[in-house]
Amino acid sequence: MAEAIRAGEKIKKSGIYSVLHEGRHTATHEVTCVAGKKFPPCDECGDAVQFVLVRHARHIARQEHFKA
Repeated sequence: MAEAIRAGEKIKKSGIYSVLHEGRHTATHEVTCVAGKKFPPCDECGDAVQFVLVRHARHIARQEHFKA
């Protein structure tokens, strides 16, 4: 299993992340996160939320066929 990353850390790779919530107040779900930003805290469990990279995906702005 990939390394779990905490809220507040910088996103190193854009892609689909599985989100694991402290206390399981909600089911695990997937989100898209963009490199360069920070992983956000959860409104319910704050910084205890964890993100695990499921699949890396290059942001379209970094893909040579779509640069302006």
